[in-house]
Amino acid sequence: MMDVAKLAGVSHQTVSRVLNDHPNVTEQTRLRVRAAIAELGYRPNRAARALATGKSQVIGVVAQNSTLYGPASTLAALAQAATGSGFTISVESVRTLERAPMHAAVSRHLDQRVAGLVVIAPVDSANEVLDQIPSDIPLVCIDGDPQRSTELVTVDQEAGGYAATRHLLDKGHKTVWHVSGPEDWFDSRGRVAGWKRALAEAGAEIPPVMAADWSAAAGYHAGQVIARMKEITAVFAANDHLALGALRAFHEHGRRVPEDISIVGFDDVPEAEFYIPPLTTVRPDFEAVAAATLELLHDQIVSGTTEGQRRVIAPTLITRQSVSAPRKRR
Repeated sequence: MMDVAKLAGVSHQTVSRVLNDHPNVTEQTRLRVRAAIAELGYRPNRAARALATGKSQVIGVVAQNSTLYGPASTLAALAQAATGSGFTISVESVRTLERAPMHAAVSRHLDQRVAGLVVIAPVDSANEVLDQIPSDIPLVCIDGDPQRSTELVTVDQEAGGYAATRHLLDKGHKTVWHVSGPEDWFDSRGRVAGWKRALAEAGAEIPPVMAADWSAAAGYHAGQVIARMKEITAVFAANDHLALGALRAFHEHGRRVPEDISIVGFDDVPEAEFYIPPLTTVRPDFEAVAAATLELLHDQIVSGTTEGQRRVIAPTLITRQSVSAPRKRR
């Protein structure tokens, strides 16, 4: 910083003001300092800055080490959004979303004096860890428990489940079966709630939930059962991988999609439009989730207070060729 100040002909305090976008610097001085920074290739030492000011520019993120499309996409969107926010993110990946590994990950972040925490907390077991985080630590949960007072950003899972089911009903299907995600996931519960609400509003029969995990293999096994039940003409799968497995099972049993059975997924994975047939699905806005998360966290860091705010991000139904009106029975 002293070298930059010398080259620009200003004090090191002025360089600091420019780096922190302080308003009390003339535009001419700001440009001269920026030119000196560029010429010297100067980069602020974030660690030293945190020690000097007591404030870190690093946000700690706790997330499951998972290849599941939703959590992985959320994490990628967070990293992208942070690049333009003045913060960087440090990710602690945990093998499972159980108490011990999550508690250890949170503790490591707190030891590093991060500016705040983001916890991707989509399951019941995360609540016990969140309860132990000091109240003065800025914290935002993604896809966490909607019953908690913690600041929360989430996709509107219920609205997504409702839209998927309503779309099938509007095509003329008398009812819709549902292959759900794991019961301890808040995402899964929300999608089940939306599915049930759409059926109830339509006065349609509500079939039993076919509980599964998030894998294509689970979808395949559920699809094997569904394919044998000729009266089923419409299915809402809780994610696109479940839908992919079900499509394979339907094909093996000679159930054509969408002529004999229609199906809608959730997530809009990049491959969804290349399924056979291309999959109608619900697309979450992961970028909006990331932006809202950083905004809420920034507000807490600046104000030093939390108001228990929550942002619920609406998903979008993407229609493709896996849905049609049911075939008339002769």
